[in-house]
Amino acid sequence: MFEDIVVVQSAVSAFNNAALVAPAFLWWAILALPLFIVSWLCGRDIVARIGWRSDNLLVRVSVWTAGLTFLWVILFGGNYAVLRDELSVLPMMNAVLVFLAALFVSSYVSWRALPGHKWMRWMGLLVVIVVVGLSDAHVWWGPILQIGAFLLGVALGQGSRMEMRPISGVALILLMTVCAILMQPEFYRFGQLGNLTAAHLLAVLIVGCFAVLTVIVANVRACGKVSRGIFIKLKWLMRVLCLLGAALFVLTEALPVFLGTLGAIAILAILSVWHAREIDVRLVDKLFAGMLVGFGVITVVPAVTVLGILYWVNTPRVDFWREFRRLL
Repeated sequence: MFEDIVVVQSAVSAFNNAALVAPAFLWWAILALPLFIVSWLCGRDIVARIGWRSDNLLVRVSVWTAGLTFLWVILFGGNYAVLRDELSVLPMMNAVLVFLAALFVSSYVSWRALPGHKWMRWMGLLVVIVVVGLSDAHVWWGPILQIGAFLLGVALGQGSRMEMRPISGVALILLMTVCAILMQPEFYRFGQLGNLTAAHLLAVLIVGCFAVLTVIVANVRACGKVSRGIFIKLKWLMRVLCLLGAALFVLTEALPVFLGTLGAIAILAILSVWHAREIDVRLVDKLFAGMLVGFGVITVVPAVTVLGILYWVNTPRVDFWREFRRLL
């Protein structure tokens, strides 16, 4: 009863019980509403002031999002062993996130283009390496794993210039981060040992849905090949499966159910795109912006939400709700 692990787990469990009644991420988003409103109203002026243009807006937003996600993974996650047993794969998942984020950012940011003298860049890299290593110091191999993933991502990114697509690459990073959160929510200060409220689960499901729809619309082309009769039957079947999957996810909070639900949503969206004669090419920009907004909310990183709002405001208008309903 008085063992260290039992005492620590009981304290953490009691601390997080309050968060179950009032999800912290939701209240942080409400408190940040003035910032979001200002970003919405002054979005064009802000982008013009910082020197971003229509031809580089997507790359700038994507790189900053991946970089902030990288910082969030190594700084915001817990660094303790009491809530992770020997069978946990969370350290490996963190290493994958570090690798993907480092790969994406370094593929768009050249080492020589960084500001400062050469020795300053090397000192900055050394500081980042130390922070990455300290982010997983609960066992001896933790720093080795994280630093190795970071250095490998940087090396491959510098060698493969801009080969990761901005929209699909960021969607992959954010979706895998959401999966990591669901694997062990208390590690990321998101909830108590998998016991989450409907607000937690619905917010995660919305972000996952936007990520999947973003990838589908960006990579699948409308061709009008699915006949209307077959399409209607398949669409209602997939709608029922999506609703059942979402309900089961709310009841079980299981990562496999979450992935299965997103798979059903992906199939439904693919059918809708194949059936349509054409899909507004501007829809992918709005879906991408919505994904950033939702991800910034659940991770309590208002900067990512602001990036999503700025991208929405500075991309061409589209009848979003009409096009969104066509997908689902």
